Formats: sequence, C-alpha cells, structure tokens
Amino acid sequence: MMRLRLALALTATILAAQAIVATPGGAQDYPSRPVRVIVPFGAGGPADVTARQIGSILQESFGQPFVIENRTGAGGVIGTLEAAKSPPDGYTLLMMSNTQTANESLVPQRKYELMRDLAPIAPVNYSDLMIVIHPSVHANTLQEFIALAKSQPGKLNYASSGQGTPYHMAGELFKTMAGIDLVHVPYRNSGEARSGVIGGQVQMMIDAVTAMAPNVAENQVRALATTGKTRSTVLSNVPTVIEAGIAGYEATIWLGLMAPAGTPRPIIDKINAAVNSAVKRPEIVKLWTQQGAVPISMTPEEFDKFLRGDIVKWAEVVKKFDKPQ
Repeated sequence: MMRLRLALALTATILAAQAIVATPGGAQDYPSRPVRVIVPFGAGGPADVTARQIGSILQESFGQPFVIENRTGAGGVIGTLEAAKSPPDGYTLLMMSNTQTANESLVPQRKYELMRDLAPIAPVNYSDLMIVIHPSVHANTLQEFIALAKSQPGKLNYASSGQGTPYHMAGELFKTMAGIDLVHVPYRNSGEARSGVIGGQVQMMIDAVTAMAPNVAENQVRALATTGKTRSTVLSNVPTVIEAGIAGYEATIWLGLMAPAGTPRPIIDKINAAVNSAVKRPEIVKLWTQQGAVPISMTPEEFDKFLRGDIVKWAEVVKKFDKPQ
C-alpha cells in the first residue's frame, strides 16, 4: 500500500510538472497562438512600420502570427494603458518609444506607471529627426527660420503627433534652446501632422528622418536641419542643428518592446533573443540604413536601465517648458 501511494504521488508530481510546461504561460511552447502587438501610434509612422517589419520576422521565427493593432490617442497613453492591463502571458506586447518615457512626467494623470505596470523586453532601433518647413515659409536655413520666429513671436506653428511624442518634446527643446516662441499644434497621429505641414496648415514640424525624407525629396517640404550629433546618411547635404548654430541640441526617436508586468521571464528572454537576432539580419540592417534607422540590441536588464535613465532625462526637459493645456 505504501509503495502504491508513493507511486501515485510521484505520478501526480510528474503530471503537474508537465502541465506547467505545457501551459500557455510556459516558454517551451510559446507562442502557441497569435500574438498581439499594440502600437499606440497611427498607421504609417515609424513605430507602426517598424512593428510590422519586426512582427513579420518574429512570425517567421515562431510560426505564429504577430498581429499589429494600432490603438491611438492621448499621445500614446490609450494604447499603453491597454497593454498594461492585458494578461501577462506573452500574447500582448507593446511597441513603444520615448513618448512613453516622456509621458511619465508630462502626463501625471495617466492610469499606469511604465516601470511598474510593464516589463522591458528589448529595444529595436533609433533614428534622427529632421526640422522641416512648408515651402511657403520665407527661410532657407535654420538660422533664417529662427530669425523669422523671433520677429513674429507666437505667430508660427509647429505640428506634432501629440503631447509627449518625440516630435513634441524635440520641438519644445528646440524652442527653449533657440529662444523662440512657436505654437504647438498636436495632431492625433504622425500621418496627420505630416499632412498638416505638407498642406501648409502649419509652418514647421520635427519628424523622423525615416518618415519625412521622401517628402523632402519630392520638394513637398524644405529640410532645415537634422537632430543627431552627426549628419544623416540619408540627407548628408542637410546640416545638423548643432552645425546650424544651436550647440548641444540632440533629439532622436527610439523604439522598443515591452510586455505587461508579470509576464514570465522565460517568455521575455525568448522574445528578447528573437528580436536581437532580427535586428542584426543583413536585410534589416541594409533597409534601416537606407531609411536612416540604426539597430539597437540589449538584454532586458540593459533595456530596463536605459528606460529609467530616459525617464529622468525627459523629466528634466519637461521642467524647462510649460506643459500643454
């Protein structure tokens, strides 16, 4: 009888262990169904395009669909909140950017905390931004635009894809460092903001090189400067903001993946490894180089440290300008 009980107990233990491994939360069979990737920004922007590129590679690697879902609104807050409230099983991911780190200080009323409610997985890439104006604006250089803005304080507008986005933060930093008064016009997404400056409804925009370069090539907008430390490989004839006379100015847009807090670490590690492999693919490196984007690879711990540092960085920037109403 004792042997029978021991045998039954051992069998139960083995079955329980097998059940744990076989559950959807286990890493061994992850993913066993489609994965949703929430993009809290509009279709056609850098985050959306990059999410689809990475999602396609992950789908190829894992044999399951990675479905991109655009949930826009409130400067990325709506989609981020939905991701934060989703089950922590690895089947909902968030494609995020420095919008989310800026919102930690810029949007105090949000119903989540980034580092409490979401878990870092991996960064993906970064790209420089560019300052562009509508061709009707009487300025051919950044210094001419600054002089024009100083002669008409509060009369010129600049577009962004919403409060807290890299385009908004870069614009406010530019205003502060250039000593000019521009009116911020937030749109619902980057596509609408881009259309606003191309259509002449607003005079200026700071946008991602990856997104706006084609419009520059078609003379729909005039490029005044790029925002990196060195000139963009895509627009090597356009000076940096630093070269144009604003020492120390630098702004980029970076993208990364997070998951709801509590997502099993083995799943996070599995996705991290797949993403780090994806961004090193020769075809991806070549494509992003042509677009002006640079791949980034980190461990989850390194990305966690990076995110916390970026939150502090933008909190200091927010202190220097008035928050939008």
